[in-house]
Amino acid sequence: MIEFWFVLIAFLWTGYFVLEGFDFGVGLLAPLIARDPNEQRQSLQTIGPVWDGNEVWVITAVGAMFAAFPAWYAGLFSAFYLPVTLILVGLIVRGVGLEWRGKVNNPLWCDLGIVVGSALPAFLWGSIFADLVFDSPVAALLGGAFALSVFTLHGAVFLALRTTGAVRDRARVAALVASGVAVPVAAVALTRFGTPPALAALAALAGAAALIWRRREGWAFAATAGAIVLATLAVFVELRGAPLPGLTLAEAASGPYTLKMMTWIGLLTLPFVLVYQGWTYWVFRRRVTPVAA
Repeated sequence: MIEFWFVLIAFLWTGYFVLEGFDFGVGLLAPLIARDPNEQRQSLQTIGPVWDGNEVWVITAVGAMFAAFPAWYAGLFSAFYLPVTLILVGLIVRGVGLEWRGKVNNPLWCDLGIVVGSALPAFLWGSIFADLVFDSPVAALLGGAFALSVFTLHGAVFLALRTTGAVRDRARVAALVASGVAVPVAAVALTRFGTPPALAALAALAGAAALIWRRREGWAFAATAGAIVLATLAVFVELRGAPLPGLTLAEAASGPYTLKMMTWIGLLTLPFVLVYQGWTYWVFRRRVTPVAA
């Protein structure tokens, strides 16, 4: 049961980083790619139907940690109290910006909130998990830079995949520029692991750059998503031995009865959540066309 719940929590964090990763990237890039309010709306409409659903993954991941590994949960969020608080502030500011920008006369402050609320969590999540693995301020900064650059690339590819016209062309250029930053940063960050998943993640990022150059946006998005999956796998492989310094999984876990009951609840509810979210992406799968003035 302990191993099962650790794998499930790793799966939930991976889903969060893959799905919320392109949300963060789109939020960062939309003001840079758009040339007028209509293009800004077109860019943000690519994540409009899904961004709040994507945030459910982190709520579920944190809730699962609280129930299955309370000592890990308590130690993690106590040690990183300030960064986690800033992440929550960033997510709130981004949510307010996304919801309010169509209801105010001057959406400039909303757009600024979306940018800050996308960049802050992206950087801080990378810093937190890098510090968990390596226990080093330098590693934390490098992890933050890695997450921010990769999520930016992921979002640029997503924009190129989901839009048409000038926005799509600029998103493709942004993806090429972002890959020029993400791949070197990843080369430094991932080689610190030296594990097969980390090196495979680096190869996937390099492949994404080549694919976007060839205008294969769908495959490029699969490559950036795969890189995030592999990088997260590399982190959780390291955390499996000791999720916190001096704390094993067995020591961090809840009792057998609690884990058993949670397993039944999870097996009954998780499939419905996955089917519902998959259906949402299927319904909104078409490219977003320019918005009429």
